[in-house]
Amino acid sequence: MLSYTAHYLDKLETLLKDLGYKIRYEKGNFKTGACKLLSSKIIVVNKFSNLEVKIQALSELVQEIDADQSSLTEKQRAFYLSVKQTNLTF
Repeated sequence: MLSYTAHYLDKLETLLKDLGYKIRYEKGNFKTGACKLLSSKIIVVNKFSNLEVKIQALSELVQEIDADQSSLTEKQRAFYLSVKQTNLTF
């Protein structure tokens, strides 16, 4: 289950950064909270989205990523696997 707090968002951002992704908060007309730019490791998050939408969008991207976990600590690996197993409902 997702926790919609700023701390949880920070944990997601840290996880993605440790997996080699760069996260940018930009304004734009895209409807979703975040998107991955083609095959690059850049994630653009709509900075005007609320906290819940940002967390759901980043969690969805984590679920889509098939990342190399060797660079993660044991705690981060456990968090990564828990996010991958979370059933997202919108």
